[in-house]
Amino acid sequence: MHVPHLPRARSLRALFSALCSVALGAGLLAGAGTATATTPAQAPATQAAAGSKVVGYFTEWGTYDRKYYVKNVETSGSAAELTHINYAFGNVTGGKCAMGDAYAATDRAYTAAESVDGTADTWDQPLRGNFNQLLKLKQKHPDLKILWSFGGWTWSGGFTEAAKDPAAFAQSCYDLVENSKWADVFDGIDIDWEYPNSCGLSCDESGRDAFPKLMGALRAKFGQDYLVTAAITADATAGGKIDAADYAGAAQYVDWYNPMTYDFFGAWDTTGPTAPHSPLTSYSGIPKADYHSSATIAKLKGLGVPASKLLLGIGFYGRGWTGVTQSEPGGTATGPAKGTYENGIEDYKVLKQSCPATGTVAGTAYAKCGSDWWSYDTPQTIATKMSYKNEQGLGGTFFWELSGDTGDGELIKAIG
Repeated sequence: MHVPHLPRARSLRALFSALCSVALGAGLLAGAGTATATTPAQAPATQAAAGSKVVGYFTEWGTYDRKYYVKNVETSGSAAELTHINYAFGNVTGGKCAMGDAYAATDRAYTAAESVDGTADTWDQPLRGNFNQLLKLKQKHPDLKILWSFGGWTWSGGFTEAAKDPAAFAQSCYDLVENSKWADVFDGIDIDWEYPNSCGLSCDESGRDAFPKLMGALRAKFGQDYLVTAAITADATAGGKIDAADYAGAAQYVDWYNPMTYDFFGAWDTTGPTAPHSPLTSYSGIPKADYHSSATIAKLKGLGVPASKLLLGIGFYGRGWTGVTQSEPGGTATGPAKGTYENGIEDYKVLKQSCPATGTVAGTAYAKCGSDWWSYDTPQTIATKMSYKNEQGLGGTFFWELSGDTGDGELIKAIG
């Protein structure tokens, strides 16, 4: 009997799963069927049940200016709440997956005070940096899964080249994710392409197929022992970004989608009108119809994406304007409010103290302090969003990003 090549076993449980897969493929088990490359991905047995996923992004660059380390995920209590971490971002260049910041990822030496387990890195150890710290975090939390996220707003331009040869791209990603130096860190891959066929349907109707072809190639290469996910647009408007790519067609290849249901509005519109950046529902006076989370979810479900493969997105930050006189949404402004790292945006942990919420609208909060106006989620509004998530039968929640929360994980602990 010809035995297919077994993937590298990530654990005894994975080896057992792989052996069972071979037996099934050979028809050795009762009721065994055959699988094809286009068979929808089946959730691994160890994966959290639909509805309970809590996925947080950890930014590679946050270890610099923010001084937010993997250790903070543990000390804040966030690690105990998370089911998955998305490590952001790897680059996409030359049609391949590539390292983002290799020094931060694999080489930076951590002191004992900075390290997850209180042990300092040594000069001669083979792996340092964030990757080694993530390994230490997984040792403390064996059920925690980590995915390497590629792309993001800055590095999404490389997907156009990658889409020309999806199989080669998938191979490069697999080789990088499973590099022997850090092979035990990652349990899968997350794709953050902003955005497929971004010029719209008018530029190239066939461009809608680029995304499912790319995701199909990744699933074929990574197989069922790895997670394959994607962050996708929340633009549910007619002819908008959801319509520009075949997200429904690609759904069979992903374990879940992360629709980015935040940043609907912000101070890039420097004079306003002020509006909450992550409304759950519509409200009277919303500047643009269907720019809210429930419209995003309804559209994706209507296209045939299973609810269990959709996670509700939450921002652990606020967006704001200055020069505002009106307390309620809809006021005029003179520009973006001052932020710690970038004007117009600020972490929740800062806004909670500097500009406490003064009202709620459409399932989220807003705050007026002096001439500044901010919108952001609070533990109370997150509870409202969790009720919606449960009513809709969604697969869970994801958020951008871990360093925006308070030191004791106030927001993540509101996710249920």
